[in-house]
Amino acid sequence: MTTLIFATNNKHKLEEMQVAIGHLLNVVSLQDAGINIDIPEPHATLEANAAEKSHTIHQITGKNCFSDDSGLEVEALNGEPGVKSARYAGDDNNFERNVAKLLANLGDTTNRKARFRTVISLVWEGREYLFEGVCEGEIIHHPRGQHGFGYDPVFVPAGSMLTFAEMTTEQKNLFSHRKKAAEKLVVFLQQQLADA
Repeated sequence: MTTLIFATNNKHKLEEMQVAIGHLLNVVSLQDAGINIDIPEPHATLEANAAEKSHTIHQITGKNCFSDDSGLEVEALNGEPGVKSARYAGDDNNFERNVAKLLANLGDTTNRKARFRTVISLVWEGREYLFEGVCEGEIIHHPRGQHGFGYDPVFVPAGSMLTFAEMTTEQKNLFSHRKKAAEKLVVFLQQQLADA
């Protein structure tokens, strides 16, 4: 089975991505691939940050790899936190503080519209391909649920009454921005493997 390096050590992301990709490929983390580096995300767009990570790993390994960058974009906050989603309340990736800052910034705003957006950058046989997934929804006033990570406890996707944090992985995958981007990636990989 072909192995694909995923430029992350986030277990939740790795799990979601392996579920999305299924048995088509074996997805391994940076740690599994023996790579111990922290790749910066200095750019102003999800696309550029994802590309930074995938190109860095490809330069180190010469192997097929991909990375993603995801962000929560809140309409009433002009798209914030966006690329700063993980570091919204500081550089320590503390999601409880990030969620608290988001809710404080929204206050009693009636427009709670938000969307999660994922961009995947795949370097396959030396060329880069981009795939995007979007999940529309809204931000609730108080966190609910014990699952997931990040902003999942305050995000309710359109068409559901549950927050992402109240859903199982299977339920979340019905809405997930990462799953939508991953499905586009999978279609592309299936074509590549079929043509090989």
